[in-house]
Amino acid sequence: MKKILILFVLVLAVQACSTEPEKKIVKIEGIDTSLRPGDDFFKYMNGIWYDSVQIPSTQAGVGAYMFMNYPQRIRLQGLLDSISKSENPDGSIAQKVGDFYASGMDTAAINKKGYEPIKPVLTSIEAINDIPAMIQFIADQYKVYNSSLFRFRIGPDDKNSSMNIAHVYQTGLGLPDRDYYFKTDPSTIGIQDAYKSYLKSLFELTGSDSAEAAKSATVVYDIDKQLAESHKTRIEMRDVKANYNKMAVSELIESQPNLEWQNLLKSLGMKTDSIDVRQPGYYNTLNELLPSVALDDWKTYLKAKSIMNYADNLSAPFVDAKFAFNKVISGQDVPKPRSEEMTSAVDRLLGDGLAQLYVKKYFPESAKKRMLDLVNNLQKAYAARIDKLEWMSDSTKIKAKEKLFAITKKIGYPDNWKDYSDLTIVADDYFANIIAANSFDYQYDLSKLGQPVDKKEWFTTPPTVTAYNNPSANEIVFPAGILQPPYFDNDADDALNYGGIGMVIGHEITHTFDDQGAQFDKDGNVKNWWTAQDYEKFKEKTQQVIDLYSTFTVLDSIHIKGAMTVGENTADLSGVAVAYDAFKMTAEGQDTTKIDGYTPDQRFFMSVARIWRVKMKDEFLRLWINNNPHSPPMWRVNGPLMNIPGFYSAFDVQPEDKMYLPEGERVSVW
Repeated sequence: MKKILILFVLVLAVQACSTEPEKKIVKIEGIDTSLRPGDDFFKYMNGIWYDSVQIPSTQAGVGAYMFMNYPQRIRLQGLLDSISKSENPDGSIAQKVGDFYASGMDTAAINKKGYEPIKPVLTSIEAINDIPAMIQFIADQYKVYNSSLFRFRIGPDDKNSSMNIAHVYQTGLGLPDRDYYFKTDPSTIGIQDAYKSYLKSLFELTGSDSAEAAKSATVVYDIDKQLAESHKTRIEMRDVKANYNKMAVSELIESQPNLEWQNLLKSLGMKTDSIDVRQPGYYNTLNELLPSVALDDWKTYLKAKSIMNYADNLSAPFVDAKFAFNKVISGQDVPKPRSEEMTSAVDRLLGDGLAQLYVKKYFPESAKKRMLDLVNNLQKAYAARIDKLEWMSDSTKIKAKEKLFAITKKIGYPDNWKDYSDLTIVADDYFANIIAANSFDYQYDLSKLGQPVDKKEWFTTPPTVTAYNNPSANEIVFPAGILQPPYFDNDADDALNYGGIGMVIGHEITHTFDDQGAQFDKDGNVKNWWTAQDYEKFKEKTQQVIDLYSTFTVLDSIHIKGAMTVGENTADLSGVAVAYDAFKMTAEGQDTTKIDGYTPDQRFFMSVARIWRVKMKDEFLRLWINNNPHSPPMWRVNGPLMNIPGFYSAFDVQPEDKMYLPEGERVSVW
């Protein structure tokens, strides 16, 4: 009887194993076997695709990463096309999302109105007769997110992360960054000229003759440039402590009397006795400029900023003028179809509503469990790496692991959706819908002021192909949008998933410990948890990252800005390393059986290269280098891999190969 029972149990076990679904074999296409992997792994993996793929005329790039949001928008557009043509219950999410989209697609009605929707705004500007009236106008318009000289955000206090406070930031520029106003290279001069032409066009479209419009454009540009002089650089903006300046409102009223802080905050509905002024230099300069710049010039400036703010929501000539300017910056050949633009608008302004429809149709719940397993494995691997660090003391290691295991993990979509019941959307007035949605968002944000932080809130929409780390909440977030190939495939082998989404998970975990994240404790407060000696060693490590990436050439003679991209590069380096460690903890990672002709280790690194398979216009790449804290895709592959011993073993990288670094020169932070 006992033997029969044992046999029965064995049969059941065999049956259980035999019913487990087999992982599909995913072929990796486009490998250029004529190249040595150790010379340029990005090109080895992606070169054939890169040389043959055509960037769509409506896009500035093609491929994975942020450009995967293009096919995502096509998916979302299909949902919106269907919903907008259906009969939906009044007040339902489907009605609001569908009618918003339909109103924006009615270009005949929008074009017929011209710039009629913003005439009341321009009339209000014309009526301004002194600085207090100007501040009142700015406050009134900010409540529908027509922002100009002030930029607020309600969010966690850096030193008390459980409570929301008001933060105010430098702003006021029409070009992407302060440096665009001061560089004199031909590319930047071309962008400056395009911006001036754009401003001139906007004034002409609202009734000015050519000479008057040109004069107004010069006025706006000159004010922009004066404001730009006070702006911190992108590198200076990385200094966490220098960009936290919590000040009493009474102090601001006294030190910056021209900004009318008391009346401004009252008009905005912000009841607070303190504000975190992120960049005080900007507001000191603005306080000085308000009385020194002629009031008529300020009115011209406010008109330009208002027209620019609403250009996308007005008739075709305004949309075309904006595109002509953006074309010079991005290199995009022709405008995106209206349906794609409107899909982005719905995602931006009613994102949680659209997301509910998206995840219901496209996101399998099984992906959540597999992702959570991956994240947990990466955490274990990270803890093991921390234990092995030679440069960190045991006391700091304990604190680092406490922070590591305190990370909140958000996967797919939020537990609670935003409630749009107070938002009214109509089918026949797009501009009214824009104002209503902006007003709703402002009141939603304002309601957080002085309140405990909602730890369940998300700061991206679930369909977006992205991931992020929020240091003030010590959380990592992986929306449904990124949980698809090439990043994640629920049915694929571990090598592809650990090299794909595993690298992204490792990247986001590392932001907890990059040059900025390392200054926050496990509860999200800016608070030192390091020994002084350990932190100095950490800074030496991140300096090595800066030095290495500063040597990489991207376009012509343009190099990566190592100091600006250090956080993302640190996250890439450690992200790949910890993902590889986690992969080696799996059964497949410990195996050598080839899949589709490649070892598991090779497929891991091939997957890393595949998730950054991107091609961009030169103009967009130049914009990227100047403004994006991430390195370009090529160096998100080659940069980390040339520092990881497992890559050298997997592809037999030798000293004569171009990616080879002697062991003593390889950079490892975490």
